Amino acid sequence: MDLKNHIRGVPDFPRQGILFYDISTLLAHAEAWRHTVEALTDALRPHRPDLIVGIESRGFLVSAPLAYCLGCGFVMVRKKGKLPGAIIPHTYDLEYGTDTIEIQADAVTPGRRVVIVDDLLATGGTLAAAIRLVRMVGGDVTAAACIIELAFLNGRARLDVPFTSVVSYDS
Repeated sequence: MDLKNHIRGVPDFPRQGILFYDISTLLAHAEAWRHTVEALTDALRPHRPDLIVGIESRGFLVSAPLAYCLGCGFVMVRKKGKLPGAIIPHTYDLEYGTDTIEIQADAVTPGRRVVIVDDLLATGGTLAAAIRLVRMVGGDVTAAACIIELAFLNGRARLDVPFTSVVSYDS
């Protein structure tokens, strides 16, 4: 199945000159969504995760069904101020400024095998930051995955774990 047929490109969103890859059309198509989850499940199973860590917010949509299919737990990495209880923050550099992501302090038991998942890999900054954050709390990050990879931005080069995607755009 060509999943690109189920992903809508939205020009000039969120700002002029950006082509946004909208997965809502993929999510709405039952067969394409099932194919996506099954492809990612098959790709991640060899990494034997104990936990799938999803990155806010579209990463949650992908991570939760993957955790269910793989029979493992699901943990959220969220933007600053969104998680209750004791949290561990990690601030990282963006092209213009910084951002902060957080994880609950007790979400990952040290030594647990973790796969980190988001909906899309662009420059790799957020995914690389999530890898560092999970390692800060003791997780053993064994892989990362997304539905979409914008290969022309070379975000994969910023990751030091095996990475997989089911759709890749070269321009």
